[in-house]
Parts: sequence; C-alpha cells; structure tokens
Amino acid sequence: MSAILNMSEDQRDALQELTNVAMGQAGDRLARLLDTFVVLSIPHIEIMEPQDIAMTLQSIDTTDTISGVCQGFIGGGIAGEAILLYNDTSFIDLARLLQYDDELDEQAERELLMDTTNVLFGACIKGLAEQIDMDFSFGPPTVLGQHQKISEMFDPNTSVWRHALVTEINYKLEGYNVNCDLLILMTDESIARLMYKIDYLLE
Repeated sequence: MSAILNMSEDQRDALQELTNVAMGQAGDRLARLLDTFVVLSIPHIEIMEPQDIAMTLQSIDTTDTISGVCQGFIGGGIAGEAILLYNDTSFIDLARLLQYDDELDEQAERELLMDTTNVLFGACIKGLAEQIDMDFSFGPPTVLGQHQKISEMFDPNTSVWRHALVTEINYKLEGYNVNCDLLILMTDESIARLMYKIDYLLE
C-alpha cells in the first residue's frame, strides 16, 4: 500500500514543520552569503504523479526560459532529488551579489548556478537530516539546462515512479531580480522510511 497516499494529517503536519525549518535554514544561509534579505514563500507539499510535476514546473516558469540544477541525495533508506530552477533575468544581479566581475558567458553563469545551488541544497538537506537524526550523502549536481523551456528539461514520460511527494518553496532576494524555486522530490519507498522517522518524533 502506498505510504504517500496513506499519509495521516499528523504526519503531513509534521513533515510541513520539518521542511519549514530546513528550507528556512537554507534561506538564512543564502542571505548571509549574499548579505541581503531573502523572502521565502510558505513551503507547499503535494502528492503528485509525473505529469502533475510537469504541470507544476510549467506553472512556476514565469519567463520564457529558465535555468535549472538537480542533485540527488541518499541515506538510511531515504533517497530523493532536489531541483533548483532560476528565472533567467537574474544572472546580472546574482553576479553582482557574488562579486563576480568577469564576463557573464555560459560558463560563468554555470558557476553562479552551482555556487548558489550548493548553498541552498546543502543547508536544506542537512537541515532536514539533522531533524530526523540521519546522514545524507549527495550525488554530483547536474545542470538540467540553461536558458531553456521547462518542457525541454523535464519529461514525465521518462519517470519510473507512479507517485512522489513534492515540496516546493520560492526564494526571492529583496531589491534584486533574483528568484528561484526549490523542489524536493521523494518517491514512495523513501516516504515509508521517512514516515517511520516522523512517527518516532510524534510519540
């Protein structure tokens, strides 16, 4: 029986709180790195099928093209993937914040993507791991695409799972044209283990 589809209200609330803390820690770390104020949306948690995720990604694509990075994580029977999507109008401001003075070519933008992604992914996943008393190891980050349409980066027909738990949050830098969406995906097998850890916390 699907652990995702049978999640209780208490489990869902606890997961919401865990992600609130973890994603808030990621936003705080980004704010300290860039010395600016970071505005966070409330994390949105939803159970989705592959085509639902594709539609969600389409809905957060507010520009013609975006850039994206993904990174897998695993530990203690839990595996997932983090995806960070940037709107493409932000690279000049992002370079200014990171004090990057070289020409903004494709390679430079790739470095800026990786720098901010490492901060957000590292802080968020570490924050989640600490709360459930686990250690996660990371796979290498992969650039999904630069200046592409979201449909070119994500094909629901290639997914090997039926359902996933998707957590989404938006980060905006106050006073700058920098905003990105962080999504964390976990499939059914991982959620069963995560719910076990959450039930332990609820006792």
